[in-house]
Amino acid sequence: MKTKQEPLGFTPEEEAEKQRLRVEIDCVTPPDGAQLEKIRAFMAERYEVPPEDVDFHIKRDPSVVSGFKIFAGDDNYDWSALGRIRQLRRSFQSLRPETGHDKIISLLREDIASFSLDSGFQQVGFVQSVSDGIVRITGLNELEYGEIVLFECGVKGMALDILSDGTSGIVLFGNDSEIFQGMKVLRTGRTAGIPISGKLPGRIIDPLGRPLDGKGELEAKQYFPIERPAPGILDREPVSQPLETGVLSVDALFPIGRGQRELIIGDRQTGKTTLAVDAILNQKDKGVICVYVAIGQRAGAVAKVADILHKHGADEYTVIVSSTASDPAPLQYIAPYAGCAVAEYFMLRGRDTLIVYDDLSRHAVAYRTLSLLLERSPGREAYPGDVFYLHSRLLERSAHLSDKLGGGSMTALPIVETQAGDVSAYIPTNIISITDGQIFLESELFYAGQRPAINIGLSVSRVGGAAQFDVMKKSVGSVRLDLAQYREMKVFSQFGGDLDASTEQRLRHGAALMQLLRQDKHTPMTLHEQVITLICADAGIFTQVPEKEVKAYQTALLAHFENNHPALCVRIDHGKTMSDKLREKILEGAKQFQF
Repeated sequence: MKTKQEPLGFTPEEEAEKQRLRVEIDCVTPPDGAQLEKIRAFMAERYEVPPEDVDFHIKRDPSVVSGFKIFAGDDNYDWSALGRIRQLRRSFQSLRPETGHDKIISLLREDIASFSLDSGFQQVGFVQSVSDGIVRITGLNELEYGEIVLFECGVKGMALDILSDGTSGIVLFGNDSEIFQGMKVLRTGRTAGIPISGKLPGRIIDPLGRPLDGKGELEAKQYFPIERPAPGILDREPVSQPLETGVLSVDALFPIGRGQRELIIGDRQTGKTTLAVDAILNQKDKGVICVYVAIGQRAGAVAKVADILHKHGADEYTVIVSSTASDPAPLQYIAPYAGCAVAEYFMLRGRDTLIVYDDLSRHAVAYRTLSLLLERSPGREAYPGDVFYLHSRLLERSAHLSDKLGGGSMTALPIVETQAGDVSAYIPTNIISITDGQIFLESELFYAGQRPAINIGLSVSRVGGAAQFDVMKKSVGSVRLDLAQYREMKVFSQFGGDLDASTEQRLRHGAALMQLLRQDKHTPMTLHEQVITLICADAGIFTQVPEKEVKAYQTALLAHFENNHPALCVRIDHGKTMSDKLREKILEGAKQFQF
């Protein structure tokens, strides 16, 4: 005999209890009867429930001092004295520092006369669990992806995981030791940003804008979001103006234009950071603001870079955004976006900027760490599926803006570390497909003494001669082709045998070019030094010099031009165009030189 099944659901008493509104009041002095009735009427109207269905739960909280903090579900209404003071302070923020003293009092009176209190509405969630810098919270059903939240203990976090079950995953920007289950967490209503001002050059900051150099507060009043949409196609100009690095092998063979993204890639300890720092040093007195972003680097390595910039006077126009290896993964994750926001701030004001991301391999590892802790599905090499978007939305913000938007530019030099020269790994191939070319530094060349150790065959600039001055473009000649032929001939010449005169000449010419492309670190070359070197090399002047003496000959030749032909050097630096007459003068000056 079948038993009759009872219908599933709530009892009438449970249904009635479920529809009632639970209101918690935190205070020192409980509200009196009249105050309770006003609160009841406000809640009934706000949540569209009968007044008799509003249940009060009064809790003593000494931190409130005066007034009330009211909680209804995820919502918080700050009716405390401190909350009212904060509202009043926000209303005064429209007063500018330059306002005259005689006007301040009248403006304050007007502001106070027109000031009206709002409901002090905030949304509140509660900590469900905390582990490894990841906090799961309940509530905050309107929380947005990437929004900053504030915990009761003062620690900030960012929402990176919003699930359909009403929970959210928060990554912390501080220590999780003070966070416990049940702690309240508030929405801030804004995404991650950085305080910023025109006084940032010369400072070292962390990704949250906090100073790390001991020079005091930044005095930055503007809050600039670290994530912004990339400029559209109609907002951009073609990349046509060069950004000189001062490195002969780069400026001659793989020119970088303002607004370009040129990847620096290679194994560990092959000179990637040195090449990027040299590019920063070469921007002195050129009106370019530089941003160096250290992601997961040792604090000692960042201090070394800062010391180099200071010794060469480059710290005056450079901002260092540092998130060291000891920082939590969330800070390393937002570091490149914070650095990009700094460069973008100046770009939108018509300035040319150069930003170095050192390096994006560690950035991807930090994001992988966060994703795995948030229990997202791992993909290739355990990276999440959106790791390509991670870097594309960052690097696409580099651009040369149209004149309508001020004509500023942001040039990006992202750095990526390879393992045993494997450029086909996941992260390197991703970033190669995003950038406008790559400079590949080879370990074999580095240990052979060829520095910078640039592999001519694997390196490329997709902008090319469009980002070169005419004087440089017409001076390069067939250098790249000669170097490619030299490397092939050198391999065959190792098998021995007699070589004809033409082959021996090409080998000597290629060896001289390789010597000329060697350059000491932190010694950028000027435009006239590069042009004179290239024209003399194309004419075969260095081919007649013994290979071991080529660098000494080059140094003495350039000194000869600067001492005896200074007007010619100035003309090259400022003329920017090459003519047959100028070429003849350079070769004529080289013939006068005696080594």
